[in-house]
Amino acid sequence: GMSVGRAGAARAGESAWEGDGTSGAGGRLHEPRPRAASAAWRRESATPVNFFLFHFKLTMVPPLPPPFPADVMNVEQARVAEEAGAVAVMALERIPADIRTEGGVARMSDPEMIREIKEAVSIPVMAKARIGHFVEAQILESLEIDYIDESEVLTMADEENHINKNKFQVPFVCGCRNLGEALRRIAEGAAMLRTKGEAGTGNVVEAVRHARAVNREIRKVQAMDDDELFVFAKEIQAPYDLVCEVARTGKLPVVNFAAGGVATPADAALMMQLGMDGVFVGSGIFKSGNPAKRAAAIVRAVTHYKDATALREASTGLGPAMVGISDIKASRVNFRDREGGADASAHKRQKMAHGEPGNVPHNTW
Repeated sequence: GMSVGRAGAARAGESAWEGDGTSGAGGRLHEPRPRAASAAWRRESATPVNFFLFHFKLTMVPPLPPPFPADVMNVEQARVAEEAGAVAVMALERIPADIRTEGGVARMSDPEMIREIKEAVSIPVMAKARIGHFVEAQILESLEIDYIDESEVLTMADEENHINKNKFQVPFVCGCRNLGEALRRIAEGAAMLRTKGEAGTGNVVEAVRHARAVNREIRKVQAMDDDELFVFAKEIQAPYDLVCEVARTGKLPVVNFAAGGVATPADAALMMQLGMDGVFVGSGIFKSGNPAKRAAAIVRAVTHYKDATALREASTGLGPAMVGISDIKASRVNFRDREGGADASAHKRQKMAHGEPGNVPHNTW
């Protein structure tokens, strides 16, 4: 995917980003520390959910300036994204629009293809691993990739468990549809979040839904009495300590990007005005009539997301946008609902306790 962020599109090679107070990382991220130092530091840390580790992960990698990462399938696309001002590229064999139409099992990309893209660009390179597939993540970490996206766009490898991202030095980005899902991923060690949206559709409606859901629940938790946070944490299935931190700070402890259906500069600016820290774009660029021009326009829109004149200019004369999918509910492919252990619905709990729901005694679960 292509990423662009709040601080504007950083030129290639820059690896420090001055936060503007709106991002979860807050403040300056410095040069990455040597891997040996990080390994030694890890051995001294005992607790599994460790916020020091978090912030350490965020300082260790070349950070994304407020940002625009782009999904790319080859070296040519990677160069298009970099020249347009993307702050990172996501290397994957099929962009989500192709995965939707072609079907089949979608897996981690060939390391050779990822290595070629790494050598072709000077900006950070991200790659996707399947949900729960910790061995794909181990392989990507050994490639010294800059970020791993544990992605619902790929076929799930484990329907119950996500990767324990605390075990890795490389930072992970994960998708979320609401505050509970965001905090579950953070507890597992995600260093960055993004909306799930619905990738490969060119339809921004799901990304808007997810951004608004997270924002709404953050406002809700801020209004709560301390005594109410215990039950709220249970209801959203999130760790109590993380819920308390969000209640106290009024924001997520990590950055949250928009992703999944962004197709135009206006879409990108919409997501930024909704409070996102950056934007991932993939199919929206490379399924359009003029990818290079559209990529540069989206970078401009993310950088000047409150300036209607700049947005008008960025939106003018781009050629055809991707055709996209308007009726997402009717689509047989649904990436956004893929979450390990997510089916903890009343229906599943009933089946676990009593077999089929018809046999359930009154008022149980």
